[in-house]
Amino acid sequence: MPLFNFKKKEKDKYGWFGDYKNWEELAALSGGYEADSILEITKESLLKVKNGQAVYERDSVLFDKKLYPYSIISALLYAAVECGGALNVLDFGGSLGSTYYQVRDLIPPAVKMQWSVVEQTDYVKCGQGLFEDEILKFHFTIAESMASAKANVLLLSSVVQYLQKPHDFLAEIQGFDFEYIIIDRTSFINDNQPDRLTLQIVPPDIYEAKYPAWFFNEKKLLEHFSNYEIKVEFESYVPGEQNIEIDHVKRGYDKGFFLVRK
Repeated sequence: MPLFNFKKKEKDKYGWFGDYKNWEELAALSGGYEADSILEITKESLLKVKNGQAVYERDSVLFDKKLYPYSIISALLYAAVECGGALNVLDFGGSLGSTYYQVRDLIPPAVKMQWSVVEQTDYVKCGQGLFEDEILKFHFTIAESMASAKANVLLLSSVVQYLQKPHDFLAEIQGFDFEYIIIDRTSFINDNQPDRLTLQIVPPDIYEAKYPAWFFNEKKLLEHFSNYEIKVEFESYVPGEQNIEIDHVKRGYDKGFFLVRK
């Protein structure tokens, strides 16, 4: 068999597949994304970033050149100026501080920044033990984080599509009255189709995992934010996420929004 055919067949095993109707059955089939191995790989990668042994981490993978999410950085700087130089970010689903380490060197020292990651229990415990400092904190819930320090910016980066009940979550966060919301790297379905639940299979050179992943109807998702102005919308800064294949057909895309409360 020619090598290029072999590589293509291997590649075809990974990505997004199916149109599922039941989250619980899919989660049982896939195993989800709470595996200890994922946390361990992410921890080791981010420790290298924290300690200056690596430049940049994304989805547990280390890179020797940083790819800056300029749309997020611009939104953060806008919020900081509007809030008198204070920037308090609640990073929901922020791993062990991936985005914080990615953007921190472009946030001027004059900005008084606090960054709280809200994550799964094991991530929070790991973060508190190995990564917390005077700026970066870890909390178990949004309510706990807001009680510690009220955030003016909510960051949702590549997280909403991995929630079992994403629309319930988006309705719930309205009660916290965030001044600014940044939605980044969020998956949408083409052609105004209904939300679609897929099985995502991660290539093993990242880590071995399968988990449920939503692709949203963009219009329906934005209905949650009728009390916000869409200041700007932007494509994913990650190459390849502008067109995503489901069952090997280009059916989706990742996109972001910067929302300002009216």
